[in-house]
Amino acid sequence: MSKPLRIAFMGTPEFAVPALKALIASKHKVVCVYSQPPRPKGRGHQVQESPVHEAAKAAGIEVRTPLNFKKDEDIAAFMALELDVAVVAAYGLILPRAILDAPAHGCLNIHASLLPRWRGAAPIQRAILEGDSETGITIMQMDVGLDTGPMFAKKSVAIRPSTTTPSLHDMLSAIGSSLIIEALETLSEKGSLISTPQPDTGSTYAKMLKKEEGRIDWTNSAPIIDRQIRALNPWPGTWCDLPDGKRLKILEAVIMPFAPEEKPGTVLDGDCVIACGGNTSIKLETVQPENKKAMKIDDAMRGGYIAAGQILS
Repeated sequence: MSKPLRIAFMGTPEFAVPALKALIASKHKVVCVYSQPPRPKGRGHQVQESPVHEAAKAAGIEVRTPLNFKKDEDIAAFMALELDVAVVAAYGLILPRAILDAPAHGCLNIHASLLPRWRGAAPIQRAILEGDSETGITIMQMDVGLDTGPMFAKKSVAIRPSTTTPSLHDMLSAIGSSLIIEALETLSEKGSLISTPQPDTGSTYAKMLKKEEGRIDWTNSAPIIDRQIRALNPWPGTWCDLPDGKRLKILEAVIMPFAPEEKPGTVLDGDCVIACGGNTSIKLETVQPENKKAMKIDDAMRGGYIAAGQILS
């Protein structure tokens, strides 16, 4: 007969909230939630709690926000919870061995890729950027390596030509919340989980995104630029410079069948088809001129923000 597990949940962004809510709704006991400390955000730089922090507080669960686990008292407080297991989802802090080993069954991580592909900080965006045909969720045992521990469960999803980071984020978040509940049910009933070591071959590292990765290089082919736009919005966003030096953010675009001979970056016509590298082209659909709201490309051209014959850089 299965028994409820004592769980600590460790997560920070919106991606982790569905898993926390699923755990709260389950038979298991979430005794404590760990999240990164409140930080200034937005134009007003107001200090805000993380989405996980807010969700835990709304459910009446204690929230702890250590800067790290370098202090002995933070480690002792974690060990005093006498956990069966900790569930980690995009927490954002490196966990030392003392924390990893404290729960009876260690720490289970909800990772947003099909390990060993895309270990690291930005697996969702990197999968789209590199043109992967699929990705998914892996439930894994955490160890001192970076997403290198043994795997308990996987579920894959297709990455389609229209897939964006927000759509894939929400899909994987939902899958992760259901997959972790299944794993915990098995652990509760059988007292252990069957693991599979990660293979050494096929591993890739999803390095953290940098703001400069959002600048569009029109000498790249249209498929590469299309993936960049779908992967890097909303952050860091994708952009180019207009001839007057003002920035044009590009929010949505679609690959076109035209094979232009014009210089990459040239606005070919009144529909705002842009010449790209390799004799390919892409049509801008939604843009945001500097200091303006996002708008459809027809409105941007009528407003004189962009015009046929211009060369974007």
